[in-house]
Amino acid sequence: MKDRLFILSQHVLPHHFLSRLIGGFAECRMPWFKNALTAWFARRYDVDMRQAQVEDLTAYENFNAFFTRSLKPDARPLPEDPTAIVSPSDGEVSQIGQVEHGRIFQAKGHSYSLLELVGGDAQRAAPFMGGSFATIYLSPKDYHRVHMPISGTLKEMVYVPGRIFSVNHLTAENVPELFARNERVVCIFDTERGPMAMILVGAMIVASIETVWAGMVTPPKRMLKTTRYDEAARALIHLEKGEEMGRFKLGSTVIVLFGPDQVNWAQELGAFSTVNMGQQIGSPKVAEVIEPLLGDV
Repeated sequence: MKDRLFILSQHVLPHHFLSRLIGGFAECRMPWFKNALTAWFARRYDVDMRQAQVEDLTAYENFNAFFTRSLKPDARPLPEDPTAIVSPSDGEVSQIGQVEHGRIFQAKGHSYSLLELVGGDAQRAAPFMGGSFATIYLSPKDYHRVHMPISGTLKEMVYVPGRIFSVNHLTAENVPELFARNERVVCIFDTERGPMAMILVGAMIVASIETVWAGMVTPPKRMLKTTRYDEAARALIHLEKGEEMGRFKLGSTVIVLFGPDQVNWAQELGAFSTVNMGQQIGSPKVAEVIEPLLGDV
């Protein structure tokens, strides 16, 4: 009954109003308020501050500064293998696998449209048809900056308006087309593995989604907005593997897409696997070459 009431509340609550309200509290700089809120949150979700660059909870100017805290330089080392594809964030794998018939697996009994996920543009979706996806859920206790799985040059950023349902496992199992319905930012990069999409999905009480090149992305008017980053429009934005590309103010989900025959996901990963930013989650797919049998000469 409790779970059913939670799912029902997701459909009737004023998502954006609540997010703006809580976002205001998260920006409050009054010491007594922000210190009490930060201390409560750290206890409630067992946040490990030993890895944070600033360990003192009272040193943050507001709750959002604490929530998007940076880590110590050696907290998330990258693999020695230069070809490794790494996790863009701390979190838990929601699902990982292949895009089949233009659909991405969400949870048992549910999938969603790749076309709708990337904003309804068939040309934008085409390179990822039949490709690979990884969906990573960032829980409240996690580090909430998002980094590059491999090096890439930004080509396009698309803000897609939508609802902001919670994105935990319960809603993933009960809200159809969840990730294609929620507000999101779609970033398309050119990489050595072909096109790569990184989709930052908003969620209930997420105050904003930010990127390192554009700052806060959520526009005042919630309308689909496409920004192209080519040589004619502006300076190229290139980010190396492991570099920060964005962040969430309060928790959410990152979806990574590659084209067909580009990556092999690590076999040990599956739903509910815990990952850290910088951990290897995949490797390039190498085409198998079978020499023809020539027989005796």
